[in-house]
Amino acid sequence: MKTSHLFPLPQFLPPAWLFAVLIPAVLVLTIQVLTVQGQEPTSPAPLQLRVLSYNIHHGRGIDDRVDLERLAKVINDCQPDLVALQEVDNRTQRTDGVDQTAELARLTGRHAQFARQIDFEGGQYGQALLSRWPLSDLQIHWLPGEPERERRIVATCSVDLPGKPLVFGTTHLHHNNEDTRLSQARAIGEVFDGRPETIILAGDLNAEPEHAPIAELLKTWSVVHSAKDLRTFPTVDPTKQIDYIFYRPRDRLRVVSSQVIDEAVASDHRPLLVVLEWTKPN
Repeated sequence: MKTSHLFPLPQFLPPAWLFAVLIPAVLVLTIQVLTVQGQEPTSPAPLQLRVLSYNIHHGRGIDDRVDLERLAKVINDCQPDLVALQEVDNRTQRTDGVDQTAELARLTGRHAQFARQIDFEGGQYGQALLSRWPLSDLQIHWLPGEPERERRIVATCSVDLPGKPLVFGTTHLHHNNEDTRLSQARAIGEVFDGRPETIILAGDLNAEPEHAPIAELLKTWSVVHSAKDLRTFPTVDPTKQIDYIFYRPRDRLRVVSSQVIDEAVASDHRPLLVVLEWTKPN
């Protein structure tokens, strides 16, 4: 088969012709490479964290069914990085001896730690932390309260977040005595006073945004609250916000978004989801 050319090509190209064609091409390529090398590197996007706070009422929904698979679906649909859970059973009689923390960890594919508050019905009752990253150094800090009533705690873990020292915690303050809640809020301030790490604390404070315990915490924390309508309780037609996500120091994180998840069956609270972002790139 013959190959035709629009113009005949010489069999041999003179050296002068080669220099005339190749040298400009090399120069252009060199300039392009140098230009790319001289560009400023693109800064990575700041790290964002999806944080969920959820009082799960030991898995019992308003239909009186204990259903951890239903709860896990609510959590999974939020795609959280960090989850603080309150009112968690651990092998109690009322929830058929199930280790709810371990089961929710399995169903959500998250690392988990359980924090005991009290012994209850042959097992334990307390709070739990779930995380996309490994958790370590569980610490339970006892809060002031009435000895004959349920003990209240703030529980924290270190999150194995590469390059970002982070402490994540959960708490659940007294439900029917504002003076006790206020003293517990003050104690939380003392627990974390002077700590240099980035700290995120989530939980059920049983206090509304304008109440004294929230004002006390705002002395040293930033919190997502009534700047938006974030009513979390009761789960059917919620009338008030009592679930919160706090963070400190103030200048290290910022709020990207916040919302109450529209879920009115799985628990007696609605979950609160907040997206936080580091104010500096990774």
